Amino acid sequence: MKNALYLLRWQMLSLLAILAACELAVEKAPEIAAPDLPGEFYNYSDVEMPPQMAGGFFNGGMVIDNNMLINFVDVPVGNTFEMSNITDAGATLGRVLFYDRQLSINNAVACGSCHRQEFAFADGQTGSPGFGGKMTPRNSMAIVNVALNNNLFWDSRLASLREMVIQPVQNHIEMGMESMDVLSSKLAKSDFYPPLFEAAFGSPEVNEDRIASALTQFLSAMITANSKFDHGQENGFVNFSELEKMGKALFFSERAMCSSCHSGANFSAPDGPGDPYGTPTLKGTANIGLDLVYKDNGKGEGQFKIPSLRNIALTAPYMHDGRFNTLEEVVEHYNSGIQAHRNLDPKFIGPDGNPKRLELNALEKSALVAFLKTLTDEELLRDIRFSDPFQR
Repeated sequence: MKNALYLLRWQMLSLLAILAACELAVEKAPEIAAPDLPGEFYNYSDVEMPPQMAGGFFNGGMVIDNNMLINFVDVPVGNTFEMSNITDAGATLGRVLFYDRQLSINNAVACGSCHRQEFAFADGQTGSPGFGGKMTPRNSMAIVNVALNNNLFWDSRLASLREMVIQPVQNHIEMGMESMDVLSSKLAKSDFYPPLFEAAFGSPEVNEDRIASALTQFLSAMITANSKFDHGQENGFVNFSELEKMGKALFFSERAMCSSCHSGANFSAPDGPGDPYGTPTLKGTANIGLDLVYKDNGKGEGQFKIPSLRNIALTAPYMHDGRFNTLEEVVEHYNSGIQAHRNLDPKFIGPDGNPKRLELNALEKSALVAFLKTLTDEELLRDIRFSDPFQR
């Protein structure tokens, strides 16, 4: 009996020590210095599109060849309000929130920890470390014209950008915040947040809705459409090398069929109402034959979101699990590596019932990679409006 009491006492003391250590870790988390912001807000409210989209943000078009037109997708209904209600003050607050590590329970990680500007707002890792050092099971998706997406996350579980920005904050691996009320109270105690909230919303009150709105405004203003490909629209692609032209022709060909999944000016899933991938069972996802048996089934049966290809050269590693390190590996998968999964997208099934093989030669594979690299927007990597305002 005495031994049992000693054991119970030892276990209770150990538990108290662990709890104290956890509490100490939170209390002694790194202090966050005030952000370095300009005297006047940067311009976020005027979303400027390049000349080839001068027809308007919602209905502008881009001519690919003499007989091919790519239209800029309509803003999904759920995000239309956010796109038309960006304010400079609101997006500035969103920028600060995006890079502030206080949004995690122990001040360890920010949204910007997993979405880094130099990687076109991916992070260059297979999985991302969360607030406690655990790794996320999926690759961090790049933030690419995110307000133009009908479906969000690798499993397309959300359509609302406002809902999307909150989920990582409360995720038990990513940022670990126990509730948005706790976060709101935490931020309200900061010296620099009340003035920013007042500028954005008319009063210093901090709450979940305002946090979500500011983050949404910042991400909605993050438009990327200034690549070599975009400039090629203006001059008939005279700026393209012969290899890049070959890759472009392959990309839009019936043979390679790349543009049937990566379509529109955003090079993303045609998943709006009435589109091929817009059904409730797909929601912008496809099974592309990565495995015969999936450890992670995505939306279901191995279906994962068809991502935008804009800035794709900067966002390695690729796929939901980061299994491919290079674009060459990605191209080779479609060329010869598609697995005969029972739920394989019909597009990848040949007349004989087996996965299609593109049988691209070495030059053609290099051409496709060269074309994909023309979708890089270098200006996005240098745009100070989307940079980290905190002095690390």
